[in-house]
Amino acid sequence: MWLFLLFVTIPIVEIALFIQVGGWLGLWPTLAIVVLTAVLGTFLVRAQGLMAMSQIRSNLQEFQDPTESLAHGAMILASGLLLLTPGFFTDAVGFALLVPPIRLALFHWLRSKVKVQSFVQADLRREARPAGDTDVIDGEYSELDDTSPRTTHSPPSGWTRH
Repeated sequence: MWLFLLFVTIPIVEIALFIQVGGWLGLWPTLAIVVLTAVLGTFLVRAQGLMAMSQIRSNLQEFQDPTESLAHGAMILASGLLLLTPGFFTDAVGFALLVPPIRLALFHWLRSKVKVQSFVQADLRREARPAGDTDVIDGEYSELDDTSPRTTHSPPSGWTRH
């Protein structure tokens, strides 16, 4: 129900703000502001998104909990979506999500609402193998010509289905 209210309320707020700002500034300055915020937002989202990806990569390589970095990345992604949506209210929320202290406060609030029971990360690093320990299997093969008759008629091995 709250999602339905969100989808109804936000467009109404945006239309009201367009009417107010358009009446105060005029059509072209209002449209210029909308386009300018989308372009500026794109550059800011790209820069902060790259930093978030770097932080996530660093956390994973050092086997640290990537939850906070992933949450920041998700909020930056949401910010980009909001900034590309035409409107003043969505732009305000989008720019607010680009401010790291606001993202951090939102992360802590969300973390207080969600209880994580466990976090497991597999160690994908491989141990160094001794020089003589290899996975090479020696064998012989011969190619069969499709036109030549087979010399043996044995049943299928069971490894494949026919």
